[in-house]
Order: sequence, then structure tokens, then C-alpha cells
Amino acid sequence: MKGREPVRCDWAAGSEIERDYHDTEWGVPLHDDRALFEFLCLEGAQAGLSWRTVLAKREAYRRAFADFDIARCARLTDARIERLLGDAGLIRNRMKIESVRDNARAALEAIDEHGSLDAFLWSFVDGRPLRNRWRTRAEVPATTDVSDRMSKALRKRGFRFVGSTICYAFMQATGMVNDHLVGCFRHDAVL
Repeated sequence: MKGREPVRCDWAAGSEIERDYHDTEWGVPLHDDRALFEFLCLEGAQAGLSWRTVLAKREAYRRAFADFDIARCARLTDARIERLLGDAGLIRNRMKIESVRDNARAALEAIDEHGSLDAFLWSFVDGRPLRNRWRTRAEVPATTDVSDRMSKALRKRGFRFVGSTICYAFMQATGMVNDHLVGCFRHDAVL
């Protein structure tokens, strides 16, 4: 006999891929430069689309962008970008695909200055996750003062597709902020 399903954030009920992502990744503090870069690029690719769409294309993105190796992405040629625009596994938007190269170049500069992308990005939350206690999805903001500051700083450095809403979604995904609802089984599990 199967046990009762745990209570999850309601957005994770839509599909198995969203549920698995919610249960294993979303909100877990992430400190690996490559993984942070991946999420920054994927959140930008998601702009105007559903996160489920991006999750379904995630493996194709990893193949296309050398598993989000920052240095390799920074060296993407115009010819390679043209080929990627024909890849049905990707969201074929020229600006979004080009942003991976631009963001990699900006990330390398941030790494040179701060020692790591991790140190730079986590500085916006003083190196510690912000823990919220939302009870309903309606309470969760789309942006905050912190995501506004992050967005402004990233754009100033040359990052693209990093508006405040994208930055806040990035912060949620990478555990900079814990926005699991208090009734969700992951709220207290994510530290």
C-alpha cells in the first residue's frame, strides 16, 4: 500500500518533472559556480514561458552549452550560436541563446573580481539563505528589494535576461531564499 503523498507547494503538483524538481532541488542552497551559472541561464530562458517547459529542455541545454561550463560558453562563436538556433531541444530565441555567451563573459569577470560566482551572487543575501514563512502562494512576491539590487548589479556588469523577477526566481531556485510554503514538507528540510 502506497503512503500518503507529502504536502508540497501547490506549483509542484502540475507534473512529475516539477514535483521531482521541487522535492530535490528547488530552494536547496547551491554554491557551485557551474550550477549557479546554469540556473541563471535557465531562469533567463524561462522568461515568458513556463518553468515546466524549461525543465523538459534542461538536458538539451546541458548538451548544447557544454554542461554550462562558463569558460566554454564564453567562447561560443557566432557560427555555433547559429547552429544552436536550429536545435529543437532549445528555446530558439536568438537573444536568449546569445545571452548565455554574454552571461558567461560577465560571470568570468565577476569570478576574477570576487574569486567565485558563488561569492558574488551570495553576497546579495550576506552569504545566508533568507527564510520566509509564507502560508499561501499569493503571499510570495515576484520581486524584492534584494532581487532589485541583484538585477541592477548584474545588468551593470553586462548580464542579460536578469530582470528583478528572473533574479528572484533564481534566488528561490538556488536556495538564496526559502520560499517553500510553511505547510510544505520541504520548508524545514531546506537549510
